[in-house]
Amino acid sequence: MKLQFDKSLFRTILFSVAVVSFVIGTYQTVLQNNENALRDNYWLFMISFVCVLLFRYLKPEEEVKPAPKPKQPASNTKPVPRNKRRG
Repeated sequence: MKLQFDKSLFRTILFSVAVVSFVIGTYQTVLQNNENALRDNYWLFMISFVCVLLFRYLKPEEEVKPAPKPKQPASNTKPVPRNKRRG
C-alpha cells in the first residue's frame, strides 16, 4: 500500500502546532513572572517559529496562466475603397 502525503493536512497541523506552542510559551512566560521566564520558555517559541517557517515553505504553488492571445481584427469586414470614403 502506497502512503500518500497530503500537503494541505500537514500545513494545517503545522499551523496548529505553531499557534499552540506560541500560546503555551506566552502563558508560561507570563505565569513565571521572573527575569528568566523568557529564557526558560525559549524552546516553545522556537518550535512555533520553525512550524511557521515550514508552513510558509510548503505553500501551494500558483498555477501559471498562459499569456492572453492578441486580438485579431474580424475577418468578415471589408475595407472601404478610397473613392467611397467620407471626408
